[in-house]
Amino acid sequence: MNIKKFISFFTAVAISVSVLASCDKKKKDQKVEDDISIAEIAPTTISTEPTEPTVPAETYHDIPISYPEIEKKRTGDVYEAEDALMTEGLRIDSAAAVTATSDENSGGTAQTAKKPYSGDGYVTGFKPDGSMFVLFEVEAPSNQHYDLSFSISSQRLVDCRVAVNDKEISTFKTMDDGEFTLITLYGVFLTKGRSTVELRPTNGNIKLDYLKMANNTSLSSIKYDADEKLVNKEAGESAKELMSFMTESYGKYTLTGQYASDESNKELELVYQTTGKYPVIRFSAMHNSGSSFDSTFKDIDACADWYRRGGIVGLMWYWEAPSKKPSVYAKDTDFKLSEAVTDIDISELSQEEIRGLYGEGEISEQCYGLILDIDNMAGQLMSLKNKGVPVLWRPLHEASGDWFWWGADGTDAYKWLWNLMYKRYTEYFELDNLIWVWNGQSEDSLVDKSTFDIASLDIYLSPEKDFGSRYEQFLALQKIVGKEKLIALSECSTLPDMDLSFRDNAVWSFFGLWYGKYLCDDDDNFSEMYTSKDAFVRVYNSDGALSLDEYIKLKGGEELVPEYDETVTTTSAETAPSETTETTTVSTDAA
Repeated sequence: MNIKKFISFFTAVAISVSVLASCDKKKKDQKVEDDISIAEIAPTTISTEPTEPTVPAETYHDIPISYPEIEKKRTGDVYEAEDALMTEGLRIDSAAAVTATSDENSGGTAQTAKKPYSGDGYVTGFKPDGSMFVLFEVEAPSNQHYDLSFSISSQRLVDCRVAVNDKEISTFKTMDDGEFTLITLYGVFLTKGRSTVELRPTNGNIKLDYLKMANNTSLSSIKYDADEKLVNKEAGESAKELMSFMTESYGKYTLTGQYASDESNKELELVYQTTGKYPVIRFSAMHNSGSSFDSTFKDIDACADWYRRGGIVGLMWYWEAPSKKPSVYAKDTDFKLSEAVTDIDISELSQEEIRGLYGEGEISEQCYGLILDIDNMAGQLMSLKNKGVPVLWRPLHEASGDWFWWGADGTDAYKWLWNLMYKRYTEYFELDNLIWVWNGQSEDSLVDKSTFDIASLDIYLSPEKDFGSRYEQFLALQKIVGKEKLIALSECSTLPDMDLSFRDNAVWSFFGLWYGKYLCDDDDNFSEMYTSKDAFVRVYNSDGALSLDEYIKLKGGEELVPEYDETVTTTSAETAPSETTETTTVSTDAA
């Protein structure tokens, strides 16, 4: 179908209400050619002037995936807190709970002491300043993943930090009911032999009874048999081919990705200069208002150019709300998504029909404003469709938080907006080049599974924290969306460790490193604030990560032959642990 729907934002917002109410409606079958007034905008182009090519500072050999050989052994060892090492000032208590029971002989009641803890007692007396801790010395029977369970009682919610061998691995909150409760960290990798496990309450007192260490039975439930069929049954060939490649590579490789701040691609060039490799995916953010709107046109050309170079295009939408305060942030705009929701199915109506509904008071001003923005962005995506460019399309990102307006007004309103956009883009505009990425990040915000192809998380960590593999978030998200969806890391502050990703059986489909301080300093030089240069180089040259040159080879039918280092232990995704699952929540540490 020949759709001419490149819509001018400026034309759309200038239409008056009085004109809207008086317009005659056209039939739906006329929407293809004449239902939208189109303002022709001269296309922008990227300069073709020759530039000095980027030269990598060094070149590197392929780095094989390496981690200790895993041997599954059953264990269920219990380590009593009163036998552990502890900070001076902590004490061991053994106060028993007293319960009243009926006494049949006397007709009255009898008091019975009930011991609610194991062993000889529990450790308590923690100061609220985080200065006191208990240190368990544990003995791991083999190299494998373990579940660490702490039996804790507390009268209030207390934050606790856990460190293994002096390295912090997790934090959690206690319960506040005064009962001893097991709180479990799943899938902690320990090497055979002695390790230390430190528990440190940071803002209150607790009663710590024991630590139980058991072999993990959850990580192997992660599977990589995602469905390659796109949810849009009318998807174009280029989108199908890309999705097919991504599903075939899932669990074998992680596709590298980098966000570009503008059309110059300076971040991608910096990655190449630092590692000798280009990322596969060029990510960028679209805008619909303000000074950033003009750069969107240039970015569309940059996207098409990256695709011609053999790469993949990923787009998100920083959707400034359609109001007099056009911001993406809920706190900075007066736009309320709930006031836009309507029971009328407007997803396939012409813009003139929708104007009529607005003029008659059938839909709100907020609803009409959304349609204008959705249709305007469709023009940008249509341009890429016409150029044959498939797009990893991630709208309405991080919806589980309340910082963006599309997620701050309730999950029902968010899901309505997602469905409206999906239907309008796939059925009305027939955008068959989109691979839909859902980034809601919680089960509450989960949209219909028939409207997205990939589920993703955005994970931001403080500079001093390594990413590791973040297997717990990977597993939790796969439990929410099912094994038929690809699981990806759509934004991150530091790169995932390829060795640990394969060791922990959490091989993300792709990652996208955000720009700015997460990659470079104020002079646009590589910054080690979040990821060290050594770690950055290791990721891009790892046999577990696909760079642009390797992606092009695989797409062309070539095989990748890694150069193995005989001094390290190598393995593959097939050797990762294999058992059942036990965890349910997603924590993103997102900024």
